[in-house]
Amino acid sequence: MSSQPSSVPTDTADAKSAKAEAKKRRRAAAAESRAGSRRERRRARAAAKRARQGQTGPAEETTQGDAPASTGWAGLRDRVVELWMRRIHPVLDVVSPVGWAVAGVAAACWIAGLSLHVTELNVVALALTVPLVIAALFVLGKANYKVTLDLQTHRVVVGTRAVGRVEVMNPTQRDILPSRIELAVGQATAQFLVPRLAAAQSHEELFAVPTKRRAVLVVGPVRSVRDDPLSLMRRQVTWAKEQELFVHPRTVRLDEAASGFLRDLEGTPSSDLSSSDIAFHALRDYAPGDDRRHVHWRTTARTGKLMVRQFEETRRSHVVVALDNLAEHYASEEEFELAVSVAASISAQTFREEKELTPFTFDARQRTASFRPMMDDYTLVEQLKERISFHELGQKASDLAPNASAVMMVVGPHTTARELNAAANQLPIGVMAVAIRCVEDAEVQRSAIGSLDVVTLGSLDTLARALRAVGR
Repeated sequence: MSSQPSSVPTDTADAKSAKAEAKKRRRAAAAESRAGSRRERRRARAAAKRARQGQTGPAEETTQGDAPASTGWAGLRDRVVELWMRRIHPVLDVVSPVGWAVAGVAAACWIAGLSLHVTELNVVALALTVPLVIAALFVLGKANYKVTLDLQTHRVVVGTRAVGRVEVMNPTQRDILPSRIELAVGQATAQFLVPRLAAAQSHEELFAVPTKRRAVLVVGPVRSVRDDPLSLMRRQVTWAKEQELFVHPRTVRLDEAASGFLRDLEGTPSSDLSSSDIAFHALRDYAPGDDRRHVHWRTTARTGKLMVRQFEETRRSHVVVALDNLAEHYASEEEFELAVSVAASISAQTFREEKELTPFTFDARQRTASFRPMMDDYTLVEQLKERISFHELGQKASDLAPNASAVMMVVGPHTTARELNAAANQLPIGVMAVAIRCVEDAEVQRSAIGSLDVVTLGSLDTLARALRAVGR
């Protein structure tokens, strides 16, 4: 059985209960871990004591020797904790806060009514007890599902939908009554109704996750829920673990003219000499081991001795993308998202052109081993609230890539000209430096601060035009 894809709501107010449940699980795991560590320490002490006393009996004697370690107050406490975690707590956790309030009022009415012989209080107590009994009938029983959570892709771009499916199967030989399935997506929760399932029958639900903002969404876990109409009791079982969904920033492809902010195809010449490169420097005498392909035969014929070409060693194009992620430099969240998209677009284009790339922010450096990890790192970029001197962005660019050909600084509208100039002064001499100011709804403009080119843009779609303006 299947159904049409349903959109997961983005504002379901079930996050508090999920957080409370996670907190309870962490507490239970911590208590169980402490109990286990205490048992291990007692076993170790008992083993050391037996070793000192020369006890080397059979396995039965070892087991009997461990028994005293579980006696006394410590052993009683461990047994109480284990009983609470395994038996009592799961039962009490079924009752909701509203259910506990109703149970408390009912108990008080029963005690007062029976002790004071007040019929009205007994009637109220009975009226409150009946819903509790009915609620208990709703949560009784045990469902044995086999649930599969399958995301079509774990990485999407902002604005596109992530499609997935939840398959619920009955692996038993008996029918399972209808129930409700909850799927957590970030701070939201989607609900699916599962009909009555016969033996080996399955039910499939398709869902779509809208992605309005760059984020890492946690899809899952998948829980089956049984509760009463008054929400006095709620029993849920987790069947499938959560999965991560990366929502990458939106990027645009840049044409050759826009991405050609490195105007020299040969790279930047250096003072180092090489026997083979692109930039010709001079002729010199042939030396054993030189490549004969570089012999200049016309000069050799004129001088009567072998002459070879000598070249200037050039630096390969190396682009640095420095993203300003200081919160004080942006007027709104939209402007910061625009800056992230601009930096990601330039990095993506540089990566496709197989040029050397160094992208970073004030507090992190994006990976460049492959395209997917780089976009994952851009997904994790967040604004920094602390105050940091902006010239450190230029200093970090100089430290990470001293041989860079171009440095693209993507900044916010509140970044001042003095700050940009201070950052540009930290860059090595001869580096092409460009600052891209991201101002919401602004027109493309170009200006200069000393040797630093400054271009302003208001939308991601105008990035190509803005970079072409820099190349003029």
